[in-house]
Amino acid sequence: MDRDPECVFCNIVHGDGEAHIIYKDERVTAFLDIHPVNPGHTLVIPNVHAASIQDIPDDICGWMFVIGRDIDAGLRQSGLRSEAVNLYLADGRAAGQVVFHAHLHVIPRFPGDPSGLKLPAGPPGSPSPAELAEHARMLGSAFRAVRKSES
Repeated sequence: MDRDPECVFCNIVHGDGEAHIIYKDERVTAFLDIHPVNPGHTLVIPNVHAASIQDIPDDICGWMFVIGRDIDAGLRQSGLRSEAVNLYLADGRAAGQVVFHAHLHVIPRFPGDPSGLKLPAGPPGSPSPAELAEHARMLGSAFRAVRKSES
């Protein structure tokens, strides 16, 4: 489906929703988040409706990250405070996705900012080397099956 008329992000892409657009081409649209973590927080979305990252065509998925990278470069030259950036994509409700049109967050970061978006270094009870080897075997096998089915 190219557009879901109930989707707020589809409406933005098609000019029926309000947004402060930073960039738009035939594949993606980038606009400011209305609830920013920090000033300049931008969302990059596919112009076609895609609820999940799995629904985004390969060329568009890759392009989202290219545009995210370029938004990062723009942030650093904009005068907005940005000494680093988080690229963040929540895929699914359990990951924190709220709007079910896939979107890449480009979040400017700086020392002492209030966001707290940090992964722990490794909690107690981290997997042993043997468990990591088993996880790698399981994931590698599933990944190869996915790649094989796509060729």
